[in-house]
Amino acid sequence: MLDILGTIAGNILSLPGILGLALGMMTRNLLVAAILGGVVGVAETYIFSGFDFARVEPLDLAIAIGVGVIAGCVGRAIRVRGATV
Repeated sequence: MLDILGTIAGNILSLPGILGLALGMMTRNLLVAAILGGVVGVAETYIFSGFDFARVEPLDLAIAIGVGVIAGCVGRAIRVRGATV
């Protein structure tokens, strides 16, 4: 259980969380923000596995994609809500 929580927290504080949020803030389209966040999650997992998809754990990849998608959507929400103030 702690391994899963550590993986989630590590992804939130790593590229999928931070870069996904930043890329989500660059668009007003929810689908584009989610796709950009998911792509960042895949890229981060691929980079940290040493550019070898054979060493990628499916759970780590799923968590990275999920965190990236959520961060992208949150970034998009920040942009839309921030623009109306």
